[in-house]
Amino acid sequence: MDRPASRCAGPISRRGFLRIGGVGALGLSDLLRNRAMASAAKKTSEPDTAVIFVWLPGGPPHMEMYDLKPSAPAEYRGLFKPIPTVVPGLDVCELLPRHAKVANQFNIIRSVAHEFADHGGGHKRFLTGRIPATPTEFVNDAPMVGSIVSKLREKRDIGLPNYIAGVDGGRGGVDTFSFGSAYLGPATTPFIIEGNPNAADFKVNNLELANGLRDRLDDRTRLLHAFDRMRAEVGKSNALQAHDEFNRRALDLLTSVRARDAFDLSQEDPRLRDRYGRHPWGQRAILARRLVEAGCSFVTMVMENPVEPGKTVPPGVIYNWDSHAVNGHIFDDARCRLPIYDQVITTLVEDLTERGLTKRVMLVVTGEFGRTPRISYDKGRPGRDHWPSAMSMLVCGGGMRTGQVIGSTNAKGENPKDRPLSPNDLWATVYRHLGIDPEITFPDLSGRPMPILPFGTPINELLPA
Repeated sequence: MDRPASRCAGPISRRGFLRIGGVGALGLSDLLRNRAMASAAKKTSEPDTAVIFVWLPGGPPHMEMYDLKPSAPAEYRGLFKPIPTVVPGLDVCELLPRHAKVANQFNIIRSVAHEFADHGGGHKRFLTGRIPATPTEFVNDAPMVGSIVSKLREKRDIGLPNYIAGVDGGRGGVDTFSFGSAYLGPATTPFIIEGNPNAADFKVNNLELANGLRDRLDDRTRLLHAFDRMRAEVGKSNALQAHDEFNRRALDLLTSVRARDAFDLSQEDPRLRDRYGRHPWGQRAILARRLVEAGCSFVTMVMENPVEPGKTVPPGVIYNWDSHAVNGHIFDDARCRLPIYDQVITTLVEDLTERGLTKRVMLVVTGEFGRTPRISYDKGRPGRDHWPSAMSMLVCGGGMRTGQVIGSTNAKGENPKDRPLSPNDLWATVYRHLGIDPEITFPDLSGRPMPILPFGTPINELLPA
């Protein structure tokens, strides 16, 4: 793959997104109205299960994380060495020592691949389980899996949204990461939480009313006026009109003790918060666990920038996982990024295990593709480019057996060698965990019935024994 001639922007930059604008989280009244207006979906079984989906946009380097090739030529293998874990045959990067200690609690898949090398195409291909109509850009022509789950569980009344996403500040548009719902409509887009959950002034804007006015709930007129002002700021849709019933339901959600408690990280043991790490990634992860415990079906947490807001970015470190040589120094970036990632993901795995949630909750950690096995250079700085032909990911929970390495790549990490899989096989496994029939269809914008997953087979190694 040729080295790019200029800096790769990766998934749209924070500044770029703010410049072009985008659709943020809907006002809650609008969200509820759209749900009620949507046509009834085909019924599906609904076990009490959930998914935490950790998204690593830009493309994590599989050969610096979970699929090192120490015997490959120098121009492929990189600088870091694999270290053994508590599971024989499951090695990880030396920068992931905590992974090594708890490898019996998760699985690594090394043989997922697809054919879309652009960030936009890769996001759409992975997140929707469909071949996108265009190989670039981030606007979905098919719904993201989280939107499908939201649609199929729209009748659940749990006191908080069924589909929630956490992102950095300025990254809250549904099209930033191809989180769009396409023909399922805006009612199924995620309830998006922007910002740093570790910040002293962190707040969930759409729940601000619950905290600020909870002592005045009897003053309904005042409360509705306050909600109207908030909705005008949060949801800018001119097509949706005020309606007391939907305002009432939105207010019920906004003033829900269950929702307020789920987002309140101050209720956590400070020692556990320290264990996750007092940084955006760590607190986003513990928030994900709280949300699935509270009943949310699908929680996406995006982990891009490893450097806390306001702190100096070390030389060579990249905003997201897009480790081209023109963007940064892949090895310097890994030295900064991977220890934080190691802390967050292993603590989340341990926390789910310790709380007895590994049957009910499935955890998936991945990006849109891997990186080129052959190292490229720009002005002497090393990097790797986009590579959808091989990628690695971490999965656990869902009642699956753990301590497994599933699949392999060839000696240079270029292509799947054993057990080739696609993103659709992963989603087929996720749907099975959620009790969702992948043959369910929804009409697209032209009225054609579209199956929620056109192909894919559950991964046997990940199914409950």
